[in-house]
Amino acid sequence: MLNVPPPPRTAHWQKSRASGVSNCVEVARTYDYVWVRDSTRRSAAVLGFTRTEWSAFLEGARCGEFNCPPD
Repeated sequence: MLNVPPPPRTAHWQKSRASGVSNCVEVARTYDYVWVRDSTRRSAAVLGFTRTEWSAFLEGARCGEFNCPPD
């Protein structure tokens, strides 16, 4: 696990416009990192990713790498 610094206090957190009131995540971006947190538990742990890691995750999501197999 990499030692990722905490997000800056001035981080601008965003939630998807398609999200509802609960069960959402928020994302904050800076030059070097992307942070993700639970929008309903903002004081809980924050995950930090490099821009390269975040781009790889988004590409995998677009390509269906995380789709659940059919039951």
